[in-house]
Amino acid sequence: MLNSVELAQVRNIGIMAHIDAGKTTVTERILYYSGRVHKMGEVHEGTATMDWMPQERERGITISSAVTSSFWKGYQINIIDTPGHVDFTVEVERSLRVLDGAIVTFCAVSGVEPQTETVWHQADRYHVPRIAFINKMDRVGANFQGIIDIINMKAYSYAFDSQGINYCVEEIPGEYKKIAEKAQKNMMDILAEEDELFMEEYLYGKEIGVDRIYQAIRQATIKNRIVPVLCGSALKNKGIQLLLDAVNRYLPSPLEVLPVKGENPDSGEEVIRKTDVNEPLSALVFKVTTDPFFGRLCFIRVYSGVLKEGSYIYNSTQNIKERINRLVKIHADHKE
Repeated sequence: MLNSVELAQVRNIGIMAHIDAGKTTVTERILYYSGRVHKMGEVHEGTATMDWMPQERERGITISSAVTSSFWKGYQINIIDTPGHVDFTVEVERSLRVLDGAIVTFCAVSGVEPQTETVWHQADRYHVPRIAFINKMDRVGANFQGIIDIINMKAYSYAFDSQGINYCVEEIPGEYKKIAEKAQKNMMDILAEEDELFMEEYLYGKEIGVDRIYQAIRQATIKNRIVPVLCGSALKNKGIQLLLDAVNRYLPSPLEVLPVKGENPDSGEEVIRKTDVNEPLSALVFKVTTDPFFGRLCFIRVYSGVLKEGSYIYNSTQNIKERINRLVKIHADHKE
């Protein structure tokens, strides 16, 4: 399916976590700040957009993966909100197969939990680059005082409004400058180890701009050599805008992931498809549900070519040709 947004401006991401790390609240804030919804959904109130099933709203947990998309600063971000409960691990597994990147959410107090390790290893298996978001920094025990950006060497403070839309960029307080400078040096050392050209610039004392640092972090993240770490509190509306900026900057577009491999049904030879609308169609159905009005719904990731209504495609699992009757975009339980 062709999109008006250039593929370089697309991010296909999943949001994963152990149960109760605040993953769905993070998704709800992303939808709100990107303008996808105009009222914040709350898990504890049973009004979360992505937890639309009655069982999910009653129990306050995600049971089934939900998909949506939003725009942030010119980028289209396609999102799969995955379950955090161990009983629904298979939902995470099937989602990871079609993702280009992921946000792994951690609870600042509980830290790394069993399901966190499970989804992390699953992401490793499918070579999915990821960003770590330390959530719930407002909780007792997290010792949260503010956000310091060690790339720009600035501090972020949020206005005391109920929505958290406005924040101020300030100089780093004096008592934290040495800590921030040390953290920045550690980051630069790591980036130098991952990028030879960056190392030369760094060791010879060449001034390295912010954009060059972003580029080095992006390259290392896509190669799964490093994991950018951000922090905030989704419930208190802090840190989400910076997280969205990081998704745009560091996670790969469909053009930057490895080509998909398949098998020619006639010859049995391996076939490689690059991400290009001019290539033959290749796609994967990663989820099938039943809708009372639409009937069977197939969630599909298109890797190459163009998918159109009325066209015929080859179903390799059943060895038959099928007609595409209708294409819709999904926003939680809404069809667009």
